[in-house]
Amino acid sequence: MMQNRLLNWTSRVFMLAAALTLAIPAFAQQQGPRVVSPEISADRHVTFRVLAPKAEEIKLIGSDIPGNGPGAAMTKDGDGVWSVTLGPIDPGAYRYTFNIDGVSVVDPRSPSVSQSNDNVWSLVYVPGSDFMDANDVPHGALAEITYHSSSLGRERRMHVYTPPGYEIGKDKYPVFYLLHGASDSDDSWSTVGRAGFILDNLIAAKKAKPMIVVMPAGHTGPFLPRNMRPPRDEFVEDFNQDILPYVESHYRVIANRAHRAIAGLSMGGGQTINIGIPHLDQFAYIGVFSSGVFGINRNQDDNNPTWEEQHLDVLDNPKLKKGLKLFWFGTGKDDFLLETSRATVEMFKKHGFDVEYDESDGGHTWINWRNYLNGFAPRLFQ
Repeated sequence: MMQNRLLNWTSRVFMLAAALTLAIPAFAQQQGPRVVSPEISADRHVTFRVLAPKAEEIKLIGSDIPGNGPGAAMTKDGDGVWSVTLGPIDPGAYRYTFNIDGVSVVDPRSPSVSQSNDNVWSLVYVPGSDFMDANDVPHGALAEITYHSSSLGRERRMHVYTPPGYEIGKDKYPVFYLLHGASDSDDSWSTVGRAGFILDNLIAAKKAKPMIVVMPAGHTGPFLPRNMRPPRDEFVEDFNQDILPYVESHYRVIANRAHRAIAGLSMGGGQTINIGIPHLDQFAYIGVFSSGVFGINRNQDDNNPTWEEQHLDVLDNPKLKKGLKLFWFGTGKDDFLLETSRATVEMFKKHGFDVEYDESDGGHTWINWRNYLNGFAPRLFQ
């Protein structure tokens, strides 16, 4: 009796195994071919793929990717897999999506993403750049922090980088507030911006001092044109009343002017000026990437005071200028905010500020902003 039961059980196992073996090809056929995307070759060509057999048109969208322009057309093979190969692409991080018959879609085969202001992008990293690669060096930690904003009456988020060894030490560190642009979020500097890896490599090479880097959310609501924004600057209030006090009460920072820095790109560069200049006694280092004072000149129909007129007390205060160790601007020669940057630099120079200004190649892209961070951070807290 036991032998018969054993034979019956063995037969069932073999039957189940045979059924599964037959089912796997059918299952694979239903799922379609295996798709790898993105695929990076040794010569830095990148192939993007997506399985969409019923789609009629697909484009790869990614404005920072050199040569991609408004979108690269993808072609479909006999299995319904669409693909396009670009390159060689310079080392760096690049955001992209697929536009499938007019619908923007992230890459379903890649887990790497970067959050923007109102959407998520897929992210591809092309290695080969020593200053932002994930090298074999001590690495800092990146934390996603939720805090309560008393000025806005709700919970908010920021990302905070702490240098290698922070968790097991007792030392205090200088703090660098790093602001994002209008199309970004507090996640952007640490993903597409590679800020953590850039700081890791600089600190390991002893090119930069170990520091805490705070990357707050610059949007307090929908991004609006300047003429539609409320009179109160909600982000400036949140920064002064909540972000800075939170950081200085929750992290081991050296809380004085000589050990505070602030910088930002595009919208964040304007916010940097709106925070740093009125509170110049709190910051010894200010960096403005691809930005300046927006609406620096008065329109003919506008009787309101200009930004310059509103801040004359600070602009013409020689005592405050003495404690400002670095005031740095960087903008690409093809940047649409180039003239804004130039006019802002000239305005500050007119009031006696020692401004450094660098016009690099390129435009309004993360390709430049990562380079600016890599050049700006080593000059802090020296």
